[in-house]
Amino acid sequence: MAKQDFFIHTKKQFEEIAEDLNLIPSVFRKLEKPDKLIEFKIPVKMDNGKIRKFNAYRCQHNNTLGPYKGGIRYYPCVTREEVEALAILMTWKCSLVGLPFGGAKGGIEINPLELSVRELEELSRGYVKKIFSWIGPEKDIPAPDINTNSQIMAWMVDEYIKKYKRQNIKYKKSEIELLGAFTGKPVNLWGLEGREEATGYGGAVILKALSKKLNLNPKNTTLAIQGFGNVGYYFAENAYKQGYKILAISEDYGGIRVNKGLNPKETLECKKKKGKIISCYCIGNICNLGFGNEITNEEVLEADVDILVPAAVEEVINKNNACKIRAKYIIEMANGPITPEAENILENRGIKIIPDILANAGGVIASYFEWLQSQQKIKWKRVKVLQGLSKILEKSFDEVWNLAEEKKTCYRKASLILAVRRVVEKMNNLS
Repeated sequence: MAKQDFFIHTKKQFEEIAEDLNLIPSVFRKLEKPDKLIEFKIPVKMDNGKIRKFNAYRCQHNNTLGPYKGGIRYYPCVTREEVEALAILMTWKCSLVGLPFGGAKGGIEINPLELSVRELEELSRGYVKKIFSWIGPEKDIPAPDINTNSQIMAWMVDEYIKKYKRQNIKYKKSEIELLGAFTGKPVNLWGLEGREEATGYGGAVILKALSKKLNLNPKNTTLAIQGFGNVGYYFAENAYKQGYKILAISEDYGGIRVNKGLNPKETLECKKKKGKIISCYCIGNICNLGFGNEITNEEVLEADVDILVPAAVEEVINKNNACKIRAKYIIEMANGPITPEAENILENRGIKIIPDILANAGGVIASYFEWLQSQQKIKWKRVKVLQGLSKILEKSFDEVWNLAEEKKTCYRKASLILAVRRVVEKMNNLS
């Protein structure tokens, strides 16, 4: 599915909610497009001595609730339309879970695996040099996203602090406060304990809340998870600890199915040795070829399970495969994994969807805690992080569930109504 379509779908979602809320034209115009879209090229001297220029973006959608907040992805297919759509969704996500942030997103059109460590560092520092004027602890706070990590954030925040100090000889902020310009950093740079697992852990909190509402017994509830990166793995690990039976899991190269239920931790260890999860059929602490079989990503999506968890990329469920989905419930851990056409098909078939702006909000909640660390100059322990994250997500889930029941509508629409309404109320209070 084209990135242009994803952008159009995201705007259409907002237009439908704006109509439901009867937004006045001036408010609608303010929210339908971003405050700023920065598009630029980053020159990098490659190891062969040649200069290569990379397309890069930073989109700032709305900062009514607070500083812009959103990740930076390094991905071959990044486009301006994609980052704009994702920035809009970040505004709604932050609003839905009650964070004092607005929405932003960034990206560089690159496959990072093609770059050496030196080239990757120069690219990352170059990104900061280009957007320096528009970011900072009170302006816009980037974070990791697809193919970016704590090391990349370390390079970026180091570049930001150096440039800040050069331009502000009598700077008023302490270095700890300046470190708050980025989140997802290493712990020794005032990163947050538990940050790496936060998104997947948060999804498992939502899974537990959903099961409680539906009276699902974890031991009798089966899952299939598409995506075994950071988000998919930590979701799987925490679901496994809660007693859920994970039948299938996949990554870019394909997946595996273990009918007795697989062990995510042992599967990950096996993947580290073999490079791929194919053949990692792990039950308990034993990985044996006889336990399962290799399957495709499509077969993971179409698995006969109670709950499907798309945790990879956008729009993997579309009008072509929506009729083949057999799960009763879907928890969106990826951003926008279901197209509007597919969602209509799924809803008409009685398949319930917990939307991304609720299900994967654990990451931005943890980013908020990390930002608070630098503001307050007090480090948070992992237990406090996960407890605080759980409390916010449980409250947000109940609000979405109750509004959906009250209005007899789907969970996505209930989530968007709550999110957009809060931004509009703040806009009205400021006017």
